[in-house]
Amino acid sequence: MARRARADSYPARLRKSAHRTRIALRKSGVDYFRGDGSDWIALAGLLLIVPAVTCGTLLNPVWCAPAALVMPIVAGGLLLRPASLLGLYAAAAAALIVESLALGPYGQGPARVTPGTVLVVAACGFFGLVLAQFRARVGVPWRRGGTMLFDLRERIRVQSALPRLPQGWHREMALRPAGGQSFSGDFVVAARTNGGRTLEVVLTDVSGKGMDAGSRALLLSGAFGGLLGSLPPHTFLPAANGYLLRQDWDEGFATSIHLVLDLESGDYELLSAGHPPALQLHAGSGHWEEMAAEGPLLGVYDGAQFDAVKGSLAPGDVLMLFTDGLVETSDRDIAEGIDRLTGEADRYVLSGFEGAAWHLIEACAKDVNDDRALLLLSRRP
Repeated sequence: MARRARADSYPARLRKSAHRTRIALRKSGVDYFRGDGSDWIALAGLLLIVPAVTCGTLLNPVWCAPAALVMPIVAGGLLLRPASLLGLYAAAAAALIVESLALGPYGQGPARVTPGTVLVVAACGFFGLVLAQFRARVGVPWRRGGTMLFDLRERIRVQSALPRLPQGWHREMALRPAGGQSFSGDFVVAARTNGGRTLEVVLTDVSGKGMDAGSRALLLSGAFGGLLGSLPPHTFLPAANGYLLRQDWDEGFATSIHLVLDLESGDYELLSAGHPPALQLHAGSGHWEEMAAEGPLLGVYDGAQFDAVKGSLAPGDVLMLFTDGLVETSDRDIAEGIDRLTGEADRYVLSGFEGAAWHLIEACAKDVNDDRALLLLSRRP
């Protein structure tokens, strides 16, 4: 009875009520940050800022000008939904009317509500409403939109990571999107199969470039990563071709090259879907050889056949896979670009091609407005 009485006492009920309120506010804040909850907290805060700014303007209009009302309006455009934003705009309009009546006509001196002040506040409100409507249509709040794009970029980067190779092998990759953007239509998926003895690498160039191709590259990299290693090597490109055809995109084709390398013997097979040829440096002769496999573009027609070309990497040999943005431009054909690439690559023979991938892109296609990717595999002497 005594314990129950203490539990029902006024201080105990007050503590429980405060605890429930704190939990509710915390949950609302988390839901709002994630974009799942109401924006009433932000609306209430901004509605309190409007009269505070108005009071500051009435007390000292020189230091707190009437145009200071754009601050809660800009914040509302970033934080609020369109319906809530209209309520904030109504409060700002009422505040401008109060300031205009209290400060007097703008012709009687400075620091008053002028037509220019009204136009500035109205313009900020218009752009804020456009931004809020765009966010509502997309369904991603501004505080999560950047995080989502960063996460998508990191997913592509992680999926393009090359697995570790056994001693005696060196691999590196460099990718540079068009226009200095963070998203690229070029991507790599790789896996070690057959108990780790075989390395399978797929380098793909999606139609388009930069942000336009980034979303499709993300979708395809996930799909290709699931197919790679789950299917026999010779059935990968037909399966990838069927997947693209099922998407029914307006611009849905892609080029791809599939490398299947035996890490013990150095023997490999290359299968290509309309992709530029691979380049192999023969250490014994110092000669670069084009390894060109035959096959149509992915996503063009069903039932496509992809023929493999075979080769072998001896100790000291190097194999380069790349996309057409590295070797082909509007004023340079692919043969000239390949000659330039091999000429630059010869400079890294003595260094074992350590760090060469990025420098080769810089030397051969630094200012090219296209996605560029280069993959280097070398077997150490």
